[in-house]
Amino acid sequence: MEASFILAKFWGWYLIIFFLILSFKPQRIKQIFKDLNDEKFLIITAFLAIIIGLLNIIFHNIWELNWKLIITLIGWISLFMGLALFIFPKKTIPSLELINIKFVQTIYMLLFFIGLFLLNMVYDILPA
Repeated sequence: MEASFILAKFWGWYLIIFFLILSFKPQRIKQIFKDLNDEKFLIITAFLAIIIGLLNIIFHNIWELNWKLIITLIGWISLFMGLALFIFPKKTIPSLELINIKFVQTIYMLLFFIGLFLLNMVYDILPA
């Protein structure tokens, strides 16, 4: 199976599960930001984001104007977020909190629809 389809399944399911968790337990997002002030949690989170981003980019760095670009962008965003959290935590965390507070519903809905879109590309739920 092509890497694009595997990663579309992974990111599609991940984004939908993440959306559902945050929908039913919105206090989790506050807990995550609170935990980012713990240096051990911050380092582990940053390393995981860097590893996930690098693996995504290594296996899928496709810059075509189609659904595969979303997977590539997710990898690059993960890598840059991990690097930012690791290198500039004092600047990155307040920026993330500000973005989250202002655009929380938009971000969650966007994650949900991106997840649905990626799963639709793999499972062909709604044919184009």
